[in-house]
Amino acid sequence: MKRITELDFDNAYRRLPGDFYDVVHPTPLKNPRLVSFNPDAAALIDLDPEEANNPGLPLYLSGARAIPGSEPLAMYYTGHQFGVYNPDIGDGRAILLGEVRNSRGGKWDLHLKGAGRTAYARVFDGRAVLRSVIREYLSSEAMHGLGIPTTRALSIVGSDEKVERETTERGATLLRMAETHVRFGSFEGFHYTGRGDYVKLLADYVIDGFFPHLAGEEGRYASFLSGVVDRTAKLIALWQACGFTHGVMNTDNMSIIGLTLDYGPFGFLEEYSPEYIPNHSDHFGRYSFGNQPSIALWNLQKLAEALGSVVPREISQEIVFNFRGLYGKYYLEIMKQKLGLLSDDPRDPALIKGLLSILEETKTDYTNFMRGLGDFSAEDGARNEHPARMLGESSAFKEWAAAYRRRLVSEGSIDAERKEAMSSLNPKYILRNYLAERAIRKVEDEGDYAEIERLRILLKNPFSEQPGFGEYSKPTPPSERGLVISCSS
Repeated sequence: MKRITELDFDNAYRRLPGDFYDVVHPTPLKNPRLVSFNPDAAALIDLDPEEANNPGLPLYLSGARAIPGSEPLAMYYTGHQFGVYNPDIGDGRAILLGEVRNSRGGKWDLHLKGAGRTAYARVFDGRAVLRSVIREYLSSEAMHGLGIPTTRALSIVGSDEKVERETTERGATLLRMAETHVRFGSFEGFHYTGRGDYVKLLADYVIDGFFPHLAGEEGRYASFLSGVVDRTAKLIALWQACGFTHGVMNTDNMSIIGLTLDYGPFGFLEEYSPEYIPNHSDHFGRYSFGNQPSIALWNLQKLAEALGSVVPREISQEIVFNFRGLYGKYYLEIMKQKLGLLSDDPRDPALIKGLLSILEETKTDYTNFMRGLGDFSAEDGARNEHPARMLGESSAFKEWAAAYRRRLVSEGSIDAERKEAMSSLNPKYILRNYLAERAIRKVEDEGDYAEIERLRILLKNPFSEQPGFGEYSKPTPPSERGLVISCSS
């Protein structure tokens, strides 16, 4: 394991032409201090977890002191925001410090969010505030625990820096990690300014790093687009199956390698509702939970347009057209596993849709119901009503339960085995908005960082029963329901 000054940098993005980025150094925060450090993320770059005790670490992790080998830059990209193209985005408050190789041959971006103004900051201050940094830190680790592709979070550094949002808040930085931070919008910027040679160069960069089996292939750019469509379809299926809502699915927030990227006003479903909107700025529900698959398709169509100089339109449109089928296949597979179904039956899509309709009508907690469904018995009809305790006297559920039982009996399902399998796919714990808000309040009101670490450890193993955390699996208390999140961070 290595000290922070010994990391092995290999800054391939910096070797691209200067139009791909702006060379810039972080602007130091006032009195930086370590709020949280994630040893699991540290292991990905061979960073010794004992470095958390290094008094100089907050300077490195906030950008106040350069990590040897790093070559900071702000990445150039544009994108469609709420359906409208914006040519003036880029890393306005985040800086790619560099790319670190680990001893296993992997490579990770170190991307510092809240690092200060860059050439792409426009009129903004380039800062992030502590509350939003805490939410992204916890959410990225929660998603990883759920098995959903995501950026990771190494550290939070707080400060005495005053940042003006709706109120005066404290500035902070998040050092997040990903195999790459290239986005759909990274291609759009070059496409809409007529720089097809750069579209090709960026595609080659991504292919070489993340689709190496395509290198040298004659039709590699079309195959690359196919790979992006496939990864995106799988990602969105995972989001929908676990009840995650991103909140701002702009094309500049879409990862080219299928990661969950840029956590802002996100949220996990509590009461099941396709109309759930976590972002209070999304007045028309463009990025509601139920819209996410169609928005992903729309975003892929914009990516296909941006790749127009390397993939002919008739080919790219056919590739993108495959998204719905791929998404449907992945979603069905995941939901069948969540229901404990082992075999194929043409009635399964209707069985799943019927259950979701009942959950919506009865305003039932999605996570807790799916977890409780593991107690459903195909062997003993007397126990069939156990999951219905959350649904009251729903006659629709009784009909559904009878059909479900017939389905389980038809494939010889064994209750104990099915429950074990379902418990490994239906989490006991998710990052409910009120839990994140309580951790934020502990820090901001009491200077108590312990709840952040408590949640990080809990959400690392969301499928396991964890003694002492019973309260964390309960539905949101009535007094703390209805939290919506601002884009201002």
